[in-house]
Amino acid sequence: MTQKITLSMPDFLYEKLEEWRASFNLSKLFQDALAEAIQRKEEFQKRISEDFDMADIIKRLKEEKQNWEKKYYTLGKTEGLQWAKIAHYGDLLYVLKFQDTYKLISDSKMSSYFKKIYEATNLTENRESIPADDEQMFMDGWFKGVLEFWNHIKEKL
Repeated sequence: MTQKITLSMPDFLYEKLEEWRASFNLSKLFQDALAEAIQRKEEFQKRISEDFDMADIIKRLKEEKQNWEKKYYTLGKTEGLQWAKIAHYGDLLYVLKFQDTYKLISDSKMSSYFKKIYEATNLTENRESIPADDEQMFMDGWFKGVLEFWNHIKEKL
């Protein structure tokens, strides 16, 4: 038997949904996401109710950390490559010569770009001197994407 439920979402998300509605099976998408979220909760409950060997816990946390870092690093690298492809020559040089990559986020020339990226990706926006972990991984990847693009094209200019 199938049950129906009602979902609420913010207007901006609904507008995006309307643009892409034909591309998604919303019921399947929601069911898959809910099943995954429930599975994570159940696994977590199981983990805290059982005695685990500390080595197993450390191994699991290392794997989760690597996956988490890879996610933000890869996201940053993709965004950096996309930016480099459309950047003006002067902007590329500006970024490549910038002294502290992490401070690009608050740089007057680049801050509006990063603000849009942060909003689109739900990154932690940390305007303090020490970047948040997800921000640091993202920026490491972002700069790597820009640098790889530059290294690929600089000899052809």
